[in-house]
Amino acid sequence: MTQNTPQNTAEIYEPAEDSHFLQTFVREHAFGRVLDMGTGLGIQALTAIQNPNVREVVAVDINPEAIKVLRQKIDQGKLRKLTVIMSDLFEKVHGLFNTIIFNPPYLPQDKGIEDPALYGGNKGWELSARFLQETSSFLFPDGKILFLFSSLTNKKKIVEIIRNNLFEFIELERKKLPLFEELYVYEIKKSSLLRELEKKGIEQISYFTKGKRGVIYKGNWDKSKFIKSHFAQKNIIPVAIKVEHEESEAIARIANETKWIQAMNQKGIGPKYLFHTPHYVVYEFVEGVEIMDWIQNASKTEIITLLDKILRQCLIMDQLNVSKEEMHHPMKHIIVDKFNQPVMIDFERCSNTDTPKNVTQFVEFICRMGPELSEKKLLVDISSLRDLAKEYKQTFNPEILKSIINSLH
Repeated sequence: MTQNTPQNTAEIYEPAEDSHFLQTFVREHAFGRVLDMGTGLGIQALTAIQNPNVREVVAVDINPEAIKVLRQKIDQGKLRKLTVIMSDLFEKVHGLFNTIIFNPPYLPQDKGIEDPALYGGNKGWELSARFLQETSSFLFPDGKILFLFSSLTNKKKIVEIIRNNLFEFIELERKKLPLFEELYVYEIKKSSLLRELEKKGIEQISYFTKGKRGVIYKGNWDKSKFIKSHFAQKNIIPVAIKVEHEESEAIARIANETKWIQAMNQKGIGPKYLFHTPHYVVYEFVEGVEIMDWIQNASKTEIITLLDKILRQCLIMDQLNVSKEEMHHPMKHIIVDKFNQPVMIDFERCSNTDTPKNVTQFVEFICRMGPELSEKKLLVDISSLRDLAKEYKQTFNPEILKSIINSLH
């Protein structure tokens, strides 16, 4: 098996103990249409075609020498069930598979030694990460991945990558080798959440970020799949999928987030809501940067305009008796898009209240940003701002908000 690197013409990886260990499970578990990724000399592909439950095997490698050798074996043995493709991972692979086999190069890169058949990246897991990010688009909903890796790769990281791509796994077996190394064979399948999201037309789903109460994944959604017409054209947009954090003790956060995104959308606030279930909410992904990163590269005029827009959104929420929370610390809760428009995200703590504090909290944030704003020649009279905020708090008067905005110069 060889690492997928375009310039690779390395020696073909000779089957070793790891290959024979994986072979046992290929013989037992492979079924349907099978993909052998990084086939090398084809030990897994040749094993799979002997299984009566396998109807076709596609063997892939980027090493032209490996491809040449395996094609010779096909010709000599008249192996009609086996096809060979030269490809960088899935680049030239087409269709869906019931079983995908991968025994990646899993050793961390040694300095000064170039052997793509052995090394899986600087830390050993990079190629595996790329594979797992791409593989779902080529796997049937009930398909499986037979995946081998070594303890030298960083087992904890491999498990993290699997889960971050919404897969689940079981360990089929582990095997101890000399020098404190262990080999693992995992059977990896799509989680019920991944299957459901893909059924709704969301593809290329990957982990984006997480907080105390939620985990966010990013994907591409084909809106045309929601249109009941044979003539609907593809309309693909990036989306965010927010699910509850398994370790969170918070209750009904997704329901609350959904409720308030829908409500705020009616006032032109927040990311565009798309759809939800009790377990997750999907909205348009906001392509942009967090507010503090944006300020570093913005002009004084642009910053004043942005703060004006945010304060006006805060006023709307105050007038609706809505508390978003965290507006005094909104660094990760305000994204500035490519049109320099502020988009508030994360409404899971939003609630109705008789004492909303959105404007006053954001004014306090502006006061604390004094040093950053002064670098942009934007002067903030902290004492005056806080006095205006106290006055505003009594009535939510838009005229006082104008005075707050006008005090920024």
